[in-house]
Amino acid sequence: MKSFFKIFFASLLALIVFCVIGFFILLGVGVAASSSDKPVLNDNSVLVIDLSKTYLDFENPTLSINLNIKKLTSQPPSLYDVIRMIHHAREDNKIKGIYIQASTNANGFASSEELRRAISEFKQSGKFVIAYGATITQKAYYVASAANKIYTNPQGGLEWRGMASQMMFFKGLLDKLEIQPEVFFAGKFKSATEPFRVTKMTDPNKLQTSVWLGDLYSTILEAVSKSRNIDSTQLHLLANNGAIQTAGDALKYGLVDSLIYTDQLDNDFHQLLKTKASDKINFISLDKYAETADYKKFSGSDLIAVVYAQGEIVDGGNDNDKITSDKYVNLIRKLRKDSSVKAIVMRVNSPGGSALASDMIWREITLAKKVKPVIISMGDLAASGGYYISCNGSYIFAEPNTITGSIGVFSIVGNAEDFFKNKLGLTFDVVKTGPYADLGSIARPLTQPEKNFMQSSVDSIYKTFTERVAEGRHKTVAYIDSIAQGRVWTGERGLKIGLVDSLGSLNDAIKYAAKLIKSKDYRISEYPEKKSIFDQLFHSDDNNSDVNLKILAKTLGPEMSKNIMRIRTVQTMMNTPQTRLPFEFEIR
Repeated sequence: MKSFFKIFFASLLALIVFCVIGFFILLGVGVAASSSDKPVLNDNSVLVIDLSKTYLDFENPTLSINLNIKKLTSQPPSLYDVIRMIHHAREDNKIKGIYIQASTNANGFASSEELRRAISEFKQSGKFVIAYGATITQKAYYVASAANKIYTNPQGGLEWRGMASQMMFFKGLLDKLEIQPEVFFAGKFKSATEPFRVTKMTDPNKLQTSVWLGDLYSTILEAVSKSRNIDSTQLHLLANNGAIQTAGDALKYGLVDSLIYTDQLDNDFHQLLKTKASDKINFISLDKYAETADYKKFSGSDLIAVVYAQGEIVDGGNDNDKITSDKYVNLIRKLRKDSSVKAIVMRVNSPGGSALASDMIWREITLAKKVKPVIISMGDLAASGGYYISCNGSYIFAEPNTITGSIGVFSIVGNAEDFFKNKLGLTFDVVKTGPYADLGSIARPLTQPEKNFMQSSVDSIYKTFTERVAEGRHKTVAYIDSIAQGRVWTGERGLKIGLVDSLGSLNDAIKYAAKLIKSKDYRISEYPEKKSIFDQLFHSDDNNSDVNLKILAKTLGPEMSKNIMRIRTVQTMMNTPQTRLPFEFEIR
């Protein structure tokens, strides 16, 4: 019997090894076959930009076991890839125009600004840009308004009603559950703690929100006014009066050029391409164009490293969807010591997070700046901890509608003693060697000395934060304190008050880095490096928040899933001083 089990398990192990080897042989053959089977770009092609897709600054390939080997791995183009492809298409003789699918827009306002600018520059080549959506949301219209012609469905419509920012508050829920959060913060505008201590926005928060939201709205009004040749005051009145309720209203007031169905849209493309109605229109998606177009610059003797810092800032190094302190400290240190890297461009897209992690990354950027330029490019968000890691860069770029600033600190400790006792029938007792040994326990309230400790810690971190910013921006601490206090600013106002140096895109930041190193012949290398198929298979991260959100969205819908993820985020904020944006806001 013993020999039987020995032979059985040996055979089982051999079978497993054989299956694994067979899988990777099949994988290698499939990938090799798919790489040689590149799509062909035909003449009279039209590049399709689908605004419903999110173009992130950085995204690892997504592994999907599919009967189609070619689709085994999916790596959507990044925002910078899209921008480069649009620029490349401008000079590509086979690309005759751009088709913007503009029903919805899943991208942030700064990302939308970069897309819109690239499309406007493409249009200057004389090639056409057409935008269409059965219904068109306001954010999608912001990008679509750069097109030569905008169409919508006769029974569809266009959203044009102004902008609103909405926050969710948890205090009422916590009161019902008999949970008392102990909140400590520095900065009268630091509204990240408001959802836990009040049931509606405080006056300072309403003030700052009305200012930055008004700035975003003004940017949209001015852009649409210029593109559509409609006075911005008129556009504002159309929104305030609720004048755009139907597709006919959008046509009447000049926001769209015609009301058509998709078959009529095809006729328009045939006329522009000078093809027959029976001919197939050569639409090419960004994914396919990425496989055919040589849009990346690999030549050049001078190397510029582009580092994407995207997501919340957290301690440790295990989450691929966040800016983890260990990973980014090691990465920046590696690039600092690499003599072949002449400059670093840091693309920051973050609402902030852990104060400690932010300071650790700030330190590495400060050291790197001493030996080579470190240029900061701000995306949709570079606020609080996102600004902390940016403030000491050699030069800072932001988009006009980047959300930045929020220089402030907070900390939260939960007291769930009454919840456990009255709702669950649970009580706790403790033996400790000192009065503060169980500081931070959710089973009891803080004592007054402990509250003093917590507030003192928050105040100390705020002082350090403002000193860091003052050093990086060459201002006095008193001045930084006057524009800090947790207040949120747009990139445009940030330029006026000295938080940023110039308005511009990631591409502008790269060009400026090349200028500083006096290079006319440079190439870029992007970090963090993409994960291999092997890493995806055998080193998958269970804490991948993006994957979790997608799973929740499919099960519960996007709105409910976002709310659940917001509540889950509270876990990362407990007991750890935070430099992050107002807890969560949604712009409509």
